[in-house]
Amino acid sequence: MVLPPYAAVVLAGGRAARMGGRAKPQLEVGGRTMLAIVLAAVADADPRVVVGPPQPVPPGVVVVREDPPRGGPVAAMRAGLAVVDTEVVALLAGDLPFVTAGLVRALRERLTGDGVLVVDDTGRDQLLLGVWRTAALGAALSGVSGPTSVRRVLAELAVRRLRPEVPEGRPPPWTDCDTPAELERARAAAERARVGRRRRG
Repeated sequence: MVLPPYAAVVLAGGRAARMGGRAKPQLEVGGRTMLAIVLAAVADADPRVVVGPPQPVPPGVVVVREDPPRGGPVAAMRAGLAVVDTEVVALLAGDLPFVTAGLVRALRERLTGDGVLVVDDTGRDQLLLGVWRTAALGAALSGVSGPTSVRRVLAELAVRRLRPEVPEGRPPPWTDCDTPAELERARAAAERARVGRRRRG
């Protein structure tokens, strides 16, 4: 299946207050930073845009800052889309240590209407794990002013939902790391997966 070109916008700012203010996307899980893992999942996107403070990224990745700095995910989405010229864009959080290229492709394959996003095993929309029509997302963003939530921005869009199958023993791709405890659980899960691969190999 030939898919249209796409861009990727990765939100990698935020205060990370519950992490003691550390740069959350630069924390390591399984020997790589979470940001590196997310960027690897969209390695075929062009451009790949990271929104947040200056931080280490692979060559060719564009880093932009939201206005105002630390202005929240909606401001970050707006800053990222400003440098996107493709018709399709993946929108991802920068702290998803188990997101994969396969999942991003599955989302792209299911893009109908304005967008498609992942639903977790509790039925909750994962608003920063989806693929969108750039024009529709841009129009939704242009219709809001002042502080608002991502959920409110996306509320009027025609959204398809994907509930991915999670192989037994593997962490779900929507796993994020908002607290030190969640980070340690993710690291332990990554280690278990590594040991399992070694045994199968």
